Amino acid sequence: MRESSSTSSFKIILAIVFVLVVTGAVGRFVGRKYEYAASLNTINAFTAQRFEDFYALDEDSLDMVFIGSSHSYCSFDPANFDVPSFQMGTPLQHPDTSYYSLLEVLDNQDPETVVVEVYWDMLDDDFELKQATSLFEVMRNEKRIEDYIENVFPEGDRVKYETPVIRFQQDFFAYASSRLVNKAKAMFGVADEAVPSSAGEGVEYYLADGYVYCDIVIPEAEFDETNQFKNLDGKDWEFSKTQKKWLEKIVELCDKKDKTLIFVTAPVANVSMGYIKNYELIHNKIAAFAQSRGVPYIDYNIINMEEKMFSHENFRDDAHLNDSGVKILDAHFKEWLSDVCG
Repeated sequence: MRESSSTSSFKIILAIVFVLVVTGAVGRFVGRKYEYAASLNTINAFTAQRFEDFYALDEDSLDMVFIGSSHSYCSFDPANFDVPSFQMGTPLQHPDTSYYSLLEVLDNQDPETVVVEVYWDMLDDDFELKQATSLFEVMRNEKRIEDYIENVFPEGDRVKYETPVIRFQQDFFAYASSRLVNKAKAMFGVADEAVPSSAGEGVEYYLADGYVYCDIVIPEAEFDETNQFKNLDGKDWEFSKTQKKWLEKIVELCDKKDKTLIFVTAPVANVSMGYIKNYELIHNKIAAFAQSRGVPYIDYNIINMEEKMFSHENFRDDAHLNDSGVKILDAHFKEWLSDVCG
């Protein structure tokens, strides 16, 4: 006897519901696994400690704050400055996140000087989900997070954010890769020094006041094979209108709050600058923006090319200083800042 159309339709609907329920359950399970991997990420742990220390500060106890991407917390150690300072950089931080981080700072502190690190790779795309979620995981102001999502997130990225399996996938694959390398070492009895690594010899750890100490020296692989700047040409670089808007909002906020605002570009390794073509075109666009807004700006790639401030021993990788380089930069910046601000 032939099955009625209504019975057939019911079975199809039931099958669809079953698939959706199973898919949802699997998605939630995988999402929890990915989120757990994110909690074990060392850089995430540094960010969490940084914000925990910030929230523990006495109210209005800072005179200077540093904001920006990893180039900020790998360049400015508050201990190297004569005034109470704190490092609020977060991984991949774009100007949109810098603005909301600054709002959080000004809710709790009243610094005279705000130092915003401006790295070109954070200025040429309209949005990056990972850097936003890094902030959300440590910021205690839920209303500010809601405001960020409402005013910054593109529609498609809201869906990604609400899906843990997508939101935490970068952390998961980084964690999984690390686990596989460690298991391979144990299985084959391979000594650490014999296994290729993205990091050189040395240590890296959260020190204090938001600063991450590192004495690793750039490994030879990043001189050539794995250097991320090999195909960068300043002719192709465009300043994102969206990120420019958020930088403008930072300028407006600092003007409104009567803060001295400084823009800084941290140096990349000497070998990396050797690969970059037409860097001056990138520099000129950022410098023109800063000048048009009346913001003092110093670019340590230009300074390094002119004055040979840093050697390869001062870098932890192809893009970030180690502590020896930080000491050189901070001493120079302190003197420059004194000249600029009187």
